[in-house]
Amino acid sequence: MKIVTTAEMREIDRITTEKYGIPSLTLMENAGAAVAEFVLEQYPKAEEIGVICGKGNNGGDGFVAARKLYDAGKNVLVLLLADPKELKGDAAVMFERLPVAAVCARNIKELEQESAMLVANANVLVDAIFGTGFRPPLTPFHTKACELINGTRPVVSVDIPSGIDADETDMKKIRKTIWAFSNGVVTFTAPKPAHVFLNLTPHPVVVAQIGSPRNAIQSKLKLEVITKNDLHTLWVPRPWDAHKGLFGHVLVMGGSTGKAGAAAMAAIAAMRVGAGLTTAATPKSVLPTVAGFAPELMTVPLPENEAGAIAISSQESAIKKVLAGKTVVAIGPGISRAPEAEQSVHAIVAHAKVPVVIDADGLNAFEGKANLLNGKQRPLVLTPHPKEMARLTGLSVDEIESNRVEIARKFAAEHRLILVLKGQRTLVADPEGTVWVNMTGNPAMAKGGSGDVLTGMVAGLIAQSPDHLFNAVLAAVHIHGLSGDLAARSLGERSVLAEDIIQQIPHAIQASDQLTNRPVSLTLGRARKRQ
Repeated sequence: MKIVTTAEMREIDRITTEKYGIPSLTLMENAGAAVAEFVLEQYPKAEEIGVICGKGNNGGDGFVAARKLYDAGKNVLVLLLADPKELKGDAAVMFERLPVAAVCARNIKELEQESAMLVANANVLVDAIFGTGFRPPLTPFHTKACELINGTRPVVSVDIPSGIDADETDMKKIRKTIWAFSNGVVTFTAPKPAHVFLNLTPHPVVVAQIGSPRNAIQSKLKLEVITKNDLHTLWVPRPWDAHKGLFGHVLVMGGSTGKAGAAAMAAIAAMRVGAGLTTAATPKSVLPTVAGFAPELMTVPLPENEAGAIAISSQESAIKKVLAGKTVVAIGPGISRAPEAEQSVHAIVAHAKVPVVIDADGLNAFEGKANLLNGKQRPLVLTPHPKEMARLTGLSVDEIESNRVEIARKFAAEHRLILVLKGQRTLVADPEGTVWVNMTGNPAMAKGGSGDVLTGMVAGLIAQSPDHLFNAVLAAVHIHGLSGDLAARSLGERSVLAEDIIQQIPHAIQASDQLTNRPVSLTLGRARKRQ
């Protein structure tokens, strides 16, 4: 799903009406209905709902939501932060259709009157003051309105929390400002940058489709959000006469003395996402430990140095033998930074004719040697965290974190590969310069081994769908984060281990293998029903 700027959103609305003949009133009606549906779904027991509206189209959406909530049997209170005579266009039409009389406040003194405070103290508030067209700063009057909203009751924002610039992506710029703190946000047609990159709400941000045709939704940002609809090509039913050979053979190369678990977890994750066969190639002294993690796992002993690290670079025949018959190679988990191990990584990557997924010390092997990474020779997928990315690029971690999107975009394009830059909002950059943003995942996954699990998942899904390689990477990133969400929901954010993420993979796949035609089509957070 495309991420669009506010200017692009205005153009999308214009084209929807002028080219495709969908009236703007219809778009507003659908938007308000989506907000009401969300409020009813999340807060089914709330009897009194306050709707605080501005004088623009965001307020018009709020008027529609108020009407729909009234029709659903709720006690609805409406506060208009303007004189009704200031309303224009569609907002004025929707105001006239309100089934209840609105309380009007035109200044701070009127905001403090008892009638306005009654609205602000409803069980649930709908924030419909400003939409994505807002530009900071708030006036003192609207600052006071946001302060009224920021109480103890749940708040649902229409389009975006009032006071937020929808094109903003830097959380530091809004931390000291006043805005409407929301428990949930309903936006329309496509997410804007702030919805994706700012932590606007601890709960859901949903994108409702309100009538704009897909062809009308265009953007020059080259930014996308990963959704379930992007993954559906991978979830085709398996044929009744299926056999393991149909679903690929993953080679996981890694492990060293003291780091056997990394290779094992990557291999188990590859099996858990559905790879037909998985082989772990690991130093011969480490092999018994790796093999002991899972009886389904095949293993191959590799030559090693005195410290128990892989040392295969000088044995071309052994390299060809271990690569033979494999569908995809994952290299790096636990492999160590021993010189022999790094040379082995270079040799495997150079010899491989199938897709290669590189992680951990496999990436560190290319510190100062990123020129050796060329996806034109065979597909390459890199999965660095910020420190590994810093080593690959020669930049500092702070530089990486301050410009994640553009650095990922540039590196993927220059090296013609797929780059998965891990972190809060993991990014997937393709060789053509488009960057996809993942919205699943949580701080519980900040544990050793989580990255190894992702490596195995990427390789396992590529093995099954080599013709849909990029979608397989998107699916792995999305499901990895969702597995972490499910694990955190069950165990809490402090207690999740990497193996807990693996255990949740089947449930995450089942949740992702469900397309929906509901008006609210995308969840950008972890929705939970409220009371």
